Amino acid sequence: MGMHWLITFRDGASDWLPLLFAFLLVLMVYVLWRTLEVMPRVSAAKTVTSSSKVTWSDVAGKGILLYGPPGTGKTLLAKAIANEAGASFYMQSASAFVEMFAGLGAARIRKLFEEARRNAPAIVFIDELDAVGAARSGHGFNREQDQTLNQLLVELDGFQERAQVVVMGASNRLQDLDPALLRPGRFDRQVLIDAPDLAGREEILGVHTRGKPLAADVDVKLIARQTAGLTGAELENIANEAAIFAGREKQQFVHQEHFDAAMERVVAGLQKRRVVTEKEKRILAYHEGGHALMSHLVGDLIPVQKVTIVSRGQALGYTLNLPSEERYLHTTEEFQDLLKIYLAGRAAEQVVFGRVTNGAANDLEKVTALARAMVFEYGMSTVVSSRTMRADNYALSEETKRVRDQQQAQLTDAAYDDAQRLLRKHRPTLDRIANALLDKETLDREELDAIIGDVEPDSRSSETVGTVRVVSSLPAD
Repeated sequence: MGMHWLITFRDGASDWLPLLFAFLLVLMVYVLWRTLEVMPRVSAAKTVTSSSKVTWSDVAGKGILLYGPPGTGKTLLAKAIANEAGASFYMQSASAFVEMFAGLGAARIRKLFEEARRNAPAIVFIDELDAVGAARSGHGFNREQDQTLNQLLVELDGFQERAQVVVMGASNRLQDLDPALLRPGRFDRQVLIDAPDLAGREEILGVHTRGKPLAADVDVKLIARQTAGLTGAELENIANEAAIFAGREKQQFVHQEHFDAAMERVVAGLQKRRVVTEKEKRILAYHEGGHALMSHLVGDLIPVQKVTIVSRGQALGYTLNLPSEERYLHTTEEFQDLLKIYLAGRAAEQVVFGRVTNGAANDLEKVTALARAMVFEYGMSTVVSSRTMRADNYALSEETKRVRDQQQAQLTDAAYDDAQRLLRKHRPTLDRIANALLDKETLDREELDAIIGDVEPDSRSSETVGTVRVVSSLPAD
């Protein structure tokens, strides 16, 4: 009986299995069709006819690539161009083109460009282009992305003569894009959108403070000088944070102190209250006092705006250095003094307590990165100083790597020894700074200058070409 049932079941299965496979095939076709139906639609923001006889191809190529660090306004610039041009504007994120179904990304690109051509003149803006335009590996592991990129390349090269469609792209990683995208005839214009300069920061701050009630003591020019290296998005954040601080205090106007607090939050992070023992607090005071004193001893290489042992972000304490001007050329002596500043916290621990802690972990990361750049990239070593090469270059011989590693060690060891020597020489001043930090927890520039008094800088870089300015905090992790 049991054997008879098994034979009957097998015979029945042979009848309904083909039907099941046919049903699954129909279901897959239906799902794919519905996916194509519900894919993101693109619509024209504005359609304006143009009678101009000068076309884009007369003065430029077929595409513009905006590249640069995040937050510098690449997407905002594309929107402004579309508005000024009076053209239809189609914006799409590159990540929306790539899906799990093969061929869907290419279909979306074709649909996007067909819509743009129907409403020409038009601007097609593809944000985060590296999501679909990354360099192809040649291994064929991601066929869908390769097909999507190939379709984009075809659309860039396949415009009709009078299509009047301009393609704009934005990316944070130009070096990762496929060379086929960057060749002449596709993205002809490659425009670097970098962090704004002094004049740019002042104008950006003017835009973001326009609707905010500013007190008479707010100096926008001073804020612009103190925020070198920050992007437009960070400047907007500072203006908004300053308004929030004023609102919390129920102030009618936003004062300069609110902007100072906002800059500190953006650069150093949120304030945190951690339970720190008195012994650790004393170590922190000398650690940050060492950074602050060394910043003065090297001739205000990176001027100190505030030093504190109050935790912010992941730092137990920090020395806040905000620049007042911008420079692009730095000497070997300036970089050597910068190494001293980074190592001064650890050196202060050694001088005062005879031992070091793990609080200098972040400082050591900066020291390692700067020393490696001096040796491998800037040619600032005493051996083979006229050559530059990447540290991860596999063509380097083991002997060359060994010599260069020795050069890095010599730079950092010399800076550490100099930092200890200077702190021992000015130990009374270091003690005064540490005691003031233990008493007040935070010192601003004026209070620090009053404590340091008439102590003269002791640095070669103060006699060179000027002042190095960087935007960074020196945390004790």
